[in-house]
Amino acid sequence: MNAPAFAASAVATLDCVADFPILARPVKGKRLVYLDNGATTQKPSSVIEAETRYYEQSNANIHRGVHWLSQHATDLYEQGRERVRQLLNAARSEEIVFTRGTTEAINLVASSWGRSALKTGDEILITGMEHHSNIVPWQMLCEQTGALLKVVPVTDSGEVELDQFRSMLNERTRLVAVAHVSNALGTVNPVAEITQLAHAVGAKVLIDGAQAVAHQVVDVQAIDCDFYAFSAHKLYGPTGIGALYARYDILKDMPPWQGGGDMIYTVSFEGSTYADVPQRFEAGTPNIAGVVGMDAAIQYVQQLGLERIAAHEQFLLDLATAQLAELPGMRLIGTSAHKAAILSFVVEGIHPHDLGTILDTEGVAIRAGHHCAMPLMTRFGIPGTARAAFALYNTADDVTALVAALKIAQKMFGTGPRG
Repeated sequence: MNAPAFAASAVATLDCVADFPILARPVKGKRLVYLDNGATTQKPSSVIEAETRYYEQSNANIHRGVHWLSQHATDLYEQGRERVRQLLNAARSEEIVFTRGTTEAINLVASSWGRSALKTGDEILITGMEHHSNIVPWQMLCEQTGALLKVVPVTDSGEVELDQFRSMLNERTRLVAVAHVSNALGTVNPVAEITQLAHAVGAKVLIDGAQAVAHQVVDVQAIDCDFYAFSAHKLYGPTGIGALYARYDILKDMPPWQGGGDMIYTVSFEGSTYADVPQRFEAGTPNIAGVVGMDAAIQYVQQLGLERIAAHEQFLLDLATAQLAELPGMRLIGTSAHKAAILSFVVEGIHPHDLGTILDTEGVAIRAGHHCAMPLMTRFGIPGTARAAFALYNTADDVTALVAALKIAQKMFGTGPRG
């Protein structure tokens, strides 16, 4: 894309760097250019202040106390559940279960729904681009139940082979588990179409939304999926908190996963009865402050507007893609026409880890390695990639800094342009 087109696109950019205190600190004497957003995002002041305010003014255990502070903390916690419902456009707040994050949400589905629903010979269908968190729980479930794990291949451009997916679906397929957005490629999968195809053979659908919710509008009713998982820390919120959406008619019949306080109705030594959903799946004292922080993070992105955020990040992706493509020896991994703002690449003659180390000396933070997607790296015949993932606070100057640092790395390794 030429320069004038980029200039025209700049109207979509956001101006919110000042909202993120950490971006003001230098790294190794350089301005911090944080492009490791696929691993975790930075936190705006409003999120940091919300958690601090909770501990200063509202800290109490929830659902159990008759005193005012406990009831107030409970209100904040359930307000956070309603905020997640709105974010995902779930039909009812009871469909939202708080977890430690995407990984725990997927494990919850595998351990609760999966163990009770699957039997020998049933099939689980995933894709070749999945994060380890959407592979390993299903492998463990298959070992426990005798079910079979099947993998839909990925094209050279990093897209799901939809024709293969259609042919692999059959009456034995009980679950399809797929990333909404690939963390290693940036590919945005056609999850609504995938869900429709899976439902046609009676399969349930789980979507790993870890890389999607901060970058686009998500509507679980429009997608029609059965499960949707995400983490707050990739949504400008705290670590250690996330959520699982599950359709109420499925969730209410799922057995408990963990036992303890707050997930029971009655307990005796002869047996116990369990609470209604979602409390049935939230044993013990939860991360109340984390829910408050996640609530603040969702409010933050909603106030900016997810459509505006998506347009801004698309501008940065287009700009960076064009500029990186001009560098010698550059190979982009993941070139789907439908991408989120994630750029994975390898540079001839430079190991991704070396590349990440050199960029760090220039204040540019990227991720280097297999990105918890080792089978995908094997598919592309590489040990790993360097990954720059953009967020709402990144700017065109950050793209310029990334490209300049890559040129320095190439010069150090003698692989850059001559002359």
